[in-house]
Amino acid sequence: MQTEDHPSKYSKFEGTIPKGQYGAGTVKVRDKGSYELKVRTEDKIEFLLKGRRLYGNYALIRLKKATPKSQKPNEWLLIKVRD
Repeated sequence: MQTEDHPSKYSKFEGTIPKGQYGAGTVKVRDKGSYELKVRTEDKIEFLLKGRRLYGNYALIRLKKATPKSQKPNEWLLIKVRD
């Protein structure tokens, strides 16, 4: 699901957000690194991840489903692209 942008200081936060608060649950940093943007269109974002755990070409593809014409779908699928 597409979310709002988060401040960069959040990238170091790990811990538990209490039940009843926005984003409740356990937060753990999965990977750190950088990325290189390859292609960005309205429905597709391709990029090269350069992380410690994830490395290679990936794409975010906007899922198209029955959505009112006044709204854009905000569900995306992350896929690994062949290198």
